[in-house]
Amino acid sequence: MAFMEKPPAGKVLLDDTVPLTAAIEASQSLQSHTEYIIRVQRGISVENSWQIVRRYSDFDLLNNSLQIAGLSLPLPPKKLIGNMDREFIAERQKGLQNYLNVITTNHILSNCELVKKFLDPNNYSASYTEIALQQVSMFFRSEPKWEVVEPLKDIGWRIRKKYFLMKIKNQPKERLVLSWADLGPDKYLSDKDFQCLIKLLPSCLHPYIYRVTFATANESSALLIRMFNEKGTLKDLIYKAKPKDPFLRKYCNPKKIQGLELQQIKTYGRQILEVLKFLHDKGFPYGHLHASNVMLEGDACRLLDLENSLLGLPSFYRSYFSQFRKINTLESVDVHCFGHLLYEMTYGRPPDSVPVDSFPPAPSMAVVAVLESTLSCEACKNGMPTVSRLLQMPLFSDVLLTTSEKPQFKIPTKLKEALRIAKECIEKRLIEEQKQIHQHRRLTRAQSHHGSEEERKKRKILARKKSKRSAVENSEEHSAKYSNSNNSGSGASSPLTSPSSPTPPSTAEHAPF
Repeated sequence: MAFMEKPPAGKVLLDDTVPLTAAIEASQSLQSHTEYIIRVQRGISVENSWQIVRRYSDFDLLNNSLQIAGLSLPLPPKKLIGNMDREFIAERQKGLQNYLNVITTNHILSNCELVKKFLDPNNYSASYTEIALQQVSMFFRSEPKWEVVEPLKDIGWRIRKKYFLMKIKNQPKERLVLSWADLGPDKYLSDKDFQCLIKLLPSCLHPYIYRVTFATANESSALLIRMFNEKGTLKDLIYKAKPKDPFLRKYCNPKKIQGLELQQIKTYGRQILEVLKFLHDKGFPYGHLHASNVMLEGDACRLLDLENSLLGLPSFYRSYFSQFRKINTLESVDVHCFGHLLYEMTYGRPPDSVPVDSFPPAPSMAVVAVLESTLSCEACKNGMPTVSRLLQMPLFSDVLLTTSEKPQFKIPTKLKEALRIAKECIEKRLIEEQKQIHQHRRLTRAQSHHGSEEERKKRKILARKKSKRSAVENSEEHSAKYSNSNNSGSGASSPLTSPSSPTPPSTAEHAPF
């Protein structure tokens, strides 16, 4: 497919960040092995689920591939003799379910291509490296001055974004990085506006934005070239990782967990907030802040991947902020993601869960104050502060930034309007997803409460009382009937009475609520 050809019609744009859950429903023993029938569900909708069949050998193969992450994953051990016993199969099924729970709740593992292909082969059967190579080869036909040195395999977390180390033919010692990315579910720009904005990115100059050397796009993808930086990203600094290593190896299980110095936290934090404010003031949607999207150059942090929002790609932290209805604008998403980044800079690792109930000791209480304003239960429930408010907080207000580079990013009025509309559409999809999650959570809580042991006991007691009341009422009614029959049989005549007037309704029945 030529680089400037249109994408195939009816292309499905999946949100790869929607969590997959997996439950083993049954097992079946064949001649020499056991198959496990697994129900996989995307997100909260039971309707969006499917069955897959896996053997133990499939689990073992996946586990071997995931060893690159350096984690000790709880796969049940192999057993050669007695592995068809009913009790053993039941026990192994429990162990495999636990294994599935671990890999689907680990934020990095659950988003990796290996796990997605294992659980959802229909949607993840394509080889995106091959697709990217085809697109890049077509690009080189029209731009022969560039040359691929090597693919940078799996250095990022996105399944549909691939990287290649490049060089310019007449400058063979200089190294660059080419990134190719497919469209995402939040691509709302017209093809024309999308391509114009992508090609505008090399003109963006800011002391805290990493410069784009070249950018081009078609109706289905975008291709950008930047200088390769040996020092790597802010995440590489925190985790002491090599930039060219695969994402799973670099960040899943760091050997040493150590945060940055207070002055680094203050300076880098201030620089990142300044560039976020610049983008917000320009009306340019970002929404993709995390430590791997911040390049280090000298003492400066420079933001990466401005193209992600134009491509409509979902955020790395989407599965976190989609839980909180007050984080419903891209500005508030940036602030929440800044909280994640600040936590990682401070403690050398991501938070175990969000919201964070209590924060470990930090180099300064001023750090904790910012973390509480972005990651605490109260903040997630009530909403995020603005970037301007964060800049005024004690942690950043006294940081002096020295730079002579003047920010420059001219966006034509027509494209600004297109960005505004696209931003509203992105936020609308987020709000709708948050609403569905909220409703699902309420329903689950109600069902859980209804099915709890305490509630069952209460219902039994109420049923018993009702049964007793009913028995007493029946007994009284029976006695009354017996008494009336005796009276009527005594021969005494009753006086004639006129039909009684209806009793007027009491005022209480008509009192206003």
